[in-house]
Amino acid sequence: MLKTFFRVSILVGCFSLASCAARAQEIIHALTGTVSSIDADAKTITVATDDGSDGTFHELTDSRTQMKFDKGLRADATAAGDFKQQGAHVIVYYFGGGERTVVAIKGIGTGPFTTTTGTVVKFDKKEHSLSIQDKTGAIQSFNVTASTIAETDGGVAAGLKFDPRKGLRIIVVSASANGSATAVFINGGLEL
Repeated sequence: MLKTFFRVSILVGCFSLASCAARAQEIIHALTGTVSSIDADAKTITVATDDGSDGTFHELTDSRTQMKFDKGLRADATAAGDFKQQGAHVIVYYFGGGERTVVAIKGIGTGPFTTTTGTVVKFDKKEHSLSIQDKTGAIQSFNVTASTIAETDGGVAAGLKFDPRKGLRIIVVSASANGSATAVFINGGLEL
């Protein structure tokens, strides 16, 4: 009886440790903006964020930090310490609330970019299209591609994995090509 109790206690302890380790994983988020300055000595990057939030990010210094970060998105970005393009319009991948830590950065080109805020009217996953109603009541439509990045409640995701519900308030940063707007970044994970 004592051996059984001891074995069950060890098993419960192992599961408890595993769940604690899983909770320690940092969830990666994303936002867009323009790199204002890079301070290699202080290991900070300052970004004029498109959403108006504080734009000071500290570089990741502990490579052992466990992160929930899509491998494809990570491979398509530059490690924060290696990014040197001051003035570039970027997507910043980070974790943390108060003091944010930048993990990677992806340059998104020179634009021009349009930022549209609205409510999801329709999302067609098969056709890869998103329609939102902006504050004027007009319906704006966007193509969603494999290179679209989406901020969700659960962190950052590839655009084709984004599946917003009707009525969700979102911000879409888009670029136009051949008369059609393509979503570069969708912020659907934060309360607007």
